[in-house]
Amino acid sequence: MRSRRGATIALVAGGGAVTTMLVGLVTNAVSAQSHWPSWLGWLQAHPWLSFVMLGVVTAGLTALLAALDDHRTPGRNPDPTVRPDDGSGPPGAALVLRSLPRDTAAFTDRSAELESLVSSVRASQENDEALPVHVIDGMPGVGKTTFAVHAGHVLSERFPDGQLFVNLNGHTTGRSPVQATEALASLLTAAGVPTQQIPVGDDVGAITEARAAMWRSRLAGKKALLILDNAASYRQFEPLLPGGSGCLVLVTSRKRLAVHEEVVLPVEALPPDHAVDLFVRLSGRPADTLDRDVLEELVRLCGYLPLGVSLLAARLRHHPSWSVEDLRERLVAARGRLGELRAGERGVAATFDLSYRDLAPERQRFFQSLGFYPGTDLDAYVGAALGAVSLAVARQQLDALYDAHLIDEHPGSRYRLHDLLRDYARGLADEGDSMDHVQAVQRVCAYYLAALAVANGHIVRDGAGGPPPPDSASQMEIPAMESRTAALGWLENERPNVLACIREANGLALHDLVIRLAAAMAPFLRQAGPWDQAVGLHRTAAEAARHTGDQRALAGALTELGVVRRFMAAYPEAAEALNEAVTQYEAVGDRRGKADALNQVGIVWYLTADNDAGARAQTEALALYRELGDRHGQANSLADLGMVRRQTSRFDASVDAQSEALSIYRELGDRYGEANSLRDLGIVHCLMGEYALATQRQREAFDIYKELDDRVHQAYALNELGVVRRLTDDLDGARHAHTQALEHYTDLGDRFGRANSIRHLGVLDRLSGDAPTAIRVLEEALETYRDLGSRGGEAASLSELGVARGLVGEQDGAVEAFRQSVEIVRELGDRCGEAEVLNHWGALLRRSGDLAAGRGRFEQALNLARDVRCPLETARALEGIGRCDWMVDGPALAEGPLREAVTVYRRLGVSASVDDIERLLVSQAG
Repeated sequence: MRSRRGATIALVAGGGAVTTMLVGLVTNAVSAQSHWPSWLGWLQAHPWLSFVMLGVVTAGLTALLAALDDHRTPGRNPDPTVRPDDGSGPPGAALVLRSLPRDTAAFTDRSAELESLVSSVRASQENDEALPVHVIDGMPGVGKTTFAVHAGHVLSERFPDGQLFVNLNGHTTGRSPVQATEALASLLTAAGVPTQQIPVGDDVGAITEARAAMWRSRLAGKKALLILDNAASYRQFEPLLPGGSGCLVLVTSRKRLAVHEEVVLPVEALPPDHAVDLFVRLSGRPADTLDRDVLEELVRLCGYLPLGVSLLAARLRHHPSWSVEDLRERLVAARGRLGELRAGERGVAATFDLSYRDLAPERQRFFQSLGFYPGTDLDAYVGAALGAVSLAVARQQLDALYDAHLIDEHPGSRYRLHDLLRDYARGLADEGDSMDHVQAVQRVCAYYLAALAVANGHIVRDGAGGPPPPDSASQMEIPAMESRTAALGWLENERPNVLACIREANGLALHDLVIRLAAAMAPFLRQAGPWDQAVGLHRTAAEAARHTGDQRALAGALTELGVVRRFMAAYPEAAEALNEAVTQYEAVGDRRGKADALNQVGIVWYLTADNDAGARAQTEALALYRELGDRHGQANSLADLGMVRRQTSRFDASVDAQSEALSIYRELGDRYGEANSLRDLGIVHCLMGEYALATQRQREAFDIYKELDDRVHQAYALNELGVVRRLTDDLDGARHAHTQALEHYTDLGDRFGRANSIRHLGVLDRLSGDAPTAIRVLEEALETYRDLGSRGGEAASLSELGVARGLVGEQDGAVEAFRQSVEIVRELGDRCGEAEVLNHWGALLRRSGDLAAGRGRFEQALNLARDVRCPLETARALEGIGRCDWMVDGPALAEGPLREAVTVYRRLGVSASVDDIERLLVSQAG
């Protein structure tokens, strides 16, 4: 492959050079001012030869490149049915089953193929060799999936770490093949990876590789079974392959996809005797009552394909009065009706037609409606919407179609059509009114809107539940969702189907449904991710709104897009989307929408340290919410404004804003908002030196987060409790809290929270006298903060790194860390943070003997700390000034600032610092 690619590059380069030269000769042929040297001059004098050579070289280069292209490695050719994985269009998701589908009674003797597979697996495991990928290929309807599932059940005990089944939709009518990046997100979620941990971004290639690396890491050292069903190309499934040697991968496809060292297991049509045996077994008739010659003709007519044989046998079983001769007559008649098809197609299609015509008219209509379903699998509720029937009737119809072998059943009372039967149902439906398709999609979308409204009632904080369902959904039956857990489970199961419906609606130009479904999915995708999927969805909704000219809908889609972009730390894109949303809301006079967008863009400004812009946005949003009487909006803006005030060290204003927000959240019964305000108040009280109150607030917040089963925010509260314990000299208690938080963040995949815990533990290592470990740990935190773009975290890590480096004698490295940290906190407007860094810097200079410079840093810190009422940094600055004066001028001048520092430390309860200074003062008195 590499040599061929190199040859291609060389040919392009060489051909380009020759072509350039010849073009130059042609264009200069008549020039009297430019003459080419040596033999080229002869060609220049005979320009017609240049034209001939140019044509020959161009034709030759084209032929060579085409030949190389034709000889590319088999299986890597882009499949024409696979859409470009470029992030354009509505997003998709893979259907992943966490267990194997049920084994089927229709499985017939495939002993040779099964023994080959089992022997291959057994040999690899016994010899401790890597298990090869097994590619099961064959024509449609031959039983590839049935064989893979049966083999999976036979081998399942050899793979105790789990079995996963993924439908890649490689050849599914009406569905685009699942892209690798979509399948990887679904696989990682099914394997227990928190969605916050799944890589996201705009570079599809890079994200696919990152997810593939995480997938390989997740399965490293494990014994798991993965069935990749219905693959379109090698390129589609290659990123899904585990990296470890202990996992077995079975791939099914209509194409021959082996490229490297895969084991190919072709599944052919059944031998005639096996086909007859399968028919007899499934028909429920004694073999000796059936004419063998007729049976052989029946299985031949349906191409010896298990799918066709199963359908024929089901027809005979359901008609006790029929003989096999009756069945043959009907099958021959059905083949006649399908005369325009090719012979191979006609055989299996005739069995479909016979089964279909055996259905009652209302069941025929129901089966046709299934052909319009864009999703991968469905339950009775979706069936009711598609067929415009009651839930009870839908259950009856689905059960009957399953009995007739026209649909398959999956775990959880869910059903799906074989791709060939989906084709057949779609063909039947297409023979009717063209509006039937549109109306079926409209009904199923209306059902999903109604169900999403119920689900959102459990997961949306203010209970708004997203957009209301259309009027047509009022009579639709919705599955029971009694809790947040049940709602999230339903949403995760239906995610691929809802996204498929959005894609179908988009293709049918049902723009209003696209907009409404995207808005209804937004709360779930905000929480569950993956966020690049949400970005694709909201972009599609925005484009649909532009098509319809609906500015309010456009603003809503842009707001959601901006929120998700903020989650991805793509702050410029988030601000752009949210600012446009503000403009669109203004244009239609939607004050509530404008306030929401302002609140969200204010958060972006806070995160990017544009505190003035953040304060303006939150203040304007707050005013609008007050005009509208929107109490929940007021609380949100006040809470976010309080965070901006804290970041700029305006602690009193921060406490006022957060306290008012807290009061409103309690009034509204919003426990989540209450906990958030309590936690932020705890942070502010800690900065103000009110450690007892800070501890109380963090404990209250932690208890609520625990009640809400919110592990992420439990970890945030634990970290803040750890900080208070460290500042009050409880180092063991601090380490316990930070370690607990780190465990939560690691399990949840929260990189920012994990970096916070690691940084706090690094500080404890330094305070415990282990500076080398502190440096290593703090550098790890610093790297993560920089990767995430967290300037505040970067500044805090640099400040602590400066202290630790100074302790091991790395003077220059310490100074550089302090310099960078001061630069960042000044950009952020964090004056209390700046005072802390200056105090650390002053201590380094004092210990190194540069007392004048050290005292200068302490004086700067003292002025800042007093200005923003930051008592801990005030005490540290006073202590530093006193110790510098002690060394230069003696105890007389030093005693004043030192005793003032003792007074502040004692009020704060920092007994260790009090004891240190008092020992110094006592030593002088002695």
